[in-house]
This record gives sequence, structure tokens and C-alpha cells, in this order.
Amino acid sequence: MLNVKSHMKSLLGLVVAASMLTVLPAQSAEVIKLATTTSTENSGLLQELLPKFESASGYKVQVIATGTGKALKLGEQGDVDLVMTHAPSAEAKFVADGFGVEPRGIMENDFVVLGPKNDPAKLRESKTAEEAFAKIAKSGLPFLSRGDNSGTHIKELEVWKAAGVTPDFKGYTSVGQGMGKTLLMANELQGYTLSDRGTFVAYKTKLDLGVDFDGGKTLANPYQVILINPAKYPDLNHKGAKAFSDWLISKEGQAMINSFKVEGEQLFKATYSE
Repeated sequence: MLNVKSHMKSLLGLVVAASMLTVLPAQSAEVIKLATTTSTENSGLLQELLPKFESASGYKVQVIATGTGKALKLGEQGDVDLVMTHAPSAEAKFVADGFGVEPRGIMENDFVVLGPKNDPAKLRESKTAEEAFAKIAKSGLPFLSRGDNSGTHIKELEVWKAAGVTPDFKGYTSVGQGMGKTLLMANELQGYTLSDRGTFVAYKTKLDLGVDFDGGKTLANPYQVILINPAKYPDLNHKGAKAFSDWLISKEGQAMINSFKVEGEQLFKATYSE
């Protein structure tokens, strides 16, 4: 009888142990949700940076690549832990409205006006971006706009406004797509478009387009990383978001941004300073 009881206890112990094994969750990395622009994804920059950060920190970064407007909206809704975008005026409002904290300028590249390599609208003779845009409107040649409230789209609208041009001329098309798809469509139509340089370089081998205008402060393209305000959304992964933001401005993070190249060309310049 004692042996039977002992055997039953052993079986019960095995059952309990087995049940504990099934209900205990497997160890997994804590997730950081990052909303960012398509340019950081399409250029390959994040694929370069994230493995190093994840290996060192133990966190896993889930990337939601979209336009800046949508990325900031995700932040406003508390759907992500931090944002990395490139539209200074929209970012300033995001912080002023209390959704973002600790904005940090981490890097920059620039915008370029792409078009047919023979530059039929003669943009290369322009002295300013505004002059180049006015020539495109007057020419009637195709201009492909992202039309997605991204940082690139916001910049494009700012230049049209500064040029005194309403973007409803013949040839103007708003496509509502990310940078990569917009570039491919502009290439197909042999039209003009505004692109961040990083995505253009990453796609260059797929395109028969050239840089028909670049340069000047008007086309500067700074990027910021901004944490979501814990006072508004206390349940987000603020610790992980802060760790990633801190890593991006660290010597290692900034050095990796500077050293990232595609086809031998540096795509971003690290800009953080205390």
C-alpha cells in the first residue's frame, strides 16, 4: 500500500512538473516598438544598426516603417514606444502637444530632386530649390509626389509654397506611396520627384534617373529620435525606448551611422552633440 501511495505521489509530481512546463512562458527578448520613416528602412540603415544594439542590450526592436505623419500619429495614440522621423516642424508640434519627450537630433542627410538624366526642364542650371521646382511646374513634365504626409512630402510642399507654386499643374501626380515605390514609378514615367538621398543611393542600380538638383539649406534633412511621454502612456516600454535612444547617441551608435555606406557612398552624417 505504501508503495502504491509513493508511486502515486511520484506520478502526481511528474504531472505537476509537466503542467508547469507548459504554462511557464519561454524566455524571450523584451520588445521595443519603433515607428520610423521608410527612408531608414529602405536605405538599409536599420538592418545595419539593430543587430548590434539588440545583441548588446537583450532587447528586440520591432520596426514600423511608414511616413513621418503616420509615425507621429502612432506615437500620439501610444501604439509605439518611440519615433524616429525627419520633419522638424511636425516633430516640434508633437513635443509641444505633450506626446513626445527628449527629442534628440541623431543624424542628417539631404533631399535631392531626381529626374531624367538629360534633365529636360534644365534644373541643373537653377540656383535654388525653389527655382528648380518652378521650372518643373512650368515644363508640364511629370512630377511624382509621395502624397503620404511623410517627411519628404512635407518638405516637398514647403518648397512648392516657397516657390509660389500650387502643385496642381499638368503632370503633377500624388501617388500615396513610400519612397521606394515612388522612385520606381518616377523611373517608369521618366519624371521628376523629391527623394531623400539615402533611399536614392540604395535604389540607384534599379533606376535610370539622376540627381538634377541638390544642395542648400532648403534641402537639408535632419532626423530626430523622440520618446513617447510616460505621463500620457505609463504602460509603454519606456526603459527600452530610452536604452535605444541612448545607444543611438552613444559613440558606438554615432560611429555606425557615419560608417554606413551603400555602393561606397556614405548615406547619413551623425549629428548628435551634448
